[in-house]
Amino acid sequence: MKISSVGLTKLCFLLSVSVCIIVFLLGPWRQHGLSNPQPVLACNVTCSRSHREARLEITRLPHPLHNQTNPSQEWRRDHTKFLGDTGQRGDLHSSKRLELKDLFIAVKTTKKYHRSRVGLLLQTWISQAKEQTFIFTDSEDQELRQKAESQIVNTNCSAVHTRQALCCKMSVEYDKFVLSSKKWFCHLDDDNYLNLRALLDLLSAFPHNTDVYVGRPSLDHPVETLDKVKGDGSTSLKFWFATGGAGFCISRGLALKMSPWASMGNFINTAEKVRLPDDCTIGYIIEGLLEVKMQHSNLFHSHLENLQGLPQNSLLQQVTLSYGGPENRRNVVRIAGAFSLEQDPTRFKTIHCLLYPETSWCPQKKSLSLI
Repeated sequence: MKISSVGLTKLCFLLSVSVCIIVFLLGPWRQHGLSNPQPVLACNVTCSRSHREARLEITRLPHPLHNQTNPSQEWRRDHTKFLGDTGQRGDLHSSKRLELKDLFIAVKTTKKYHRSRVGLLLQTWISQAKEQTFIFTDSEDQELRQKAESQIVNTNCSAVHTRQALCCKMSVEYDKFVLSSKKWFCHLDDDNYLNLRALLDLLSAFPHNTDVYVGRPSLDHPVETLDKVKGDGSTSLKFWFATGGAGFCISRGLALKMSPWASMGNFINTAEKVRLPDDCTIGYIIEGLLEVKMQHSNLFHSHLENLQGLPQNSLLQQVTLSYGGPENRRNVVRIAGAFSLEQDPTRFKTIHCLLYPETSWCPQKKSLSLI
């Protein structure tokens, strides 16, 4: 049987109409998210050009998920020194600008530094975050308690600078944070200047209900140790840790997951099993046991770095700064201001007056500029 050209045209027309009807009916069902969108795999360096182009076309589709911005990705675009990924997106709708009241800031110190170090911190950055900052020490000091009142925590740990004493203080810090209702736990040493604005900028990039451990490693490679906590010690674990000397922060959700190895004195037991100091033990629990990757950030700084080499035009964007100890007193940031190096050997007062020029003891209406 022969089909005329008119009949063939009619047949094609009917088929076209049928296809259009099917597409029309299925379109709204897909657009309203009644099915799960197919995941888009990220390309690596071996991907072909066509794959990259296909992925770019997919991201332009008007699906609601494509209009969401991952805050940690946004932060990484603006801060190229930040590396790593927690691998957990969290609830992006809960992400918002953090406030000081969301922070629990722990400063570790010892009695011999109450006046020289802690006194300087109370005068500078702690004055801007009194209620959020707790000072963990090893001895009672009535003069210091008059200044900081209930923010002083006597851990009753040993005053010697040993692994056991340091882990004892960290254990008390952790337990006190867990009892609080704060969203973030941040640990600092008594020779750190904390830029509160920069810290809030950094942590606001992450939804607080995701697993986040952010800081700066002191080594250029991960630590390797035998797994004596979960295993029998016959296998090893590799992990990164954020040095306590530069400071680090942990989200509340992640801190609570650390509880089996950190709460109610368990932190000391864990540290003893693996024979690691306090900051290493934190990394061991988070990366080694919980398998949550540390977020590496160059915005944290300890006295072990060459602080004079920091870019001068970026000093006020750093989260923490430090200064050299007795063996290297000249290791301080290079910054000019109304205070001479003799008047302000740590440069903390100069930094503070640049950040908070309205402070009563800061020189008023004077030009403070970077060298």
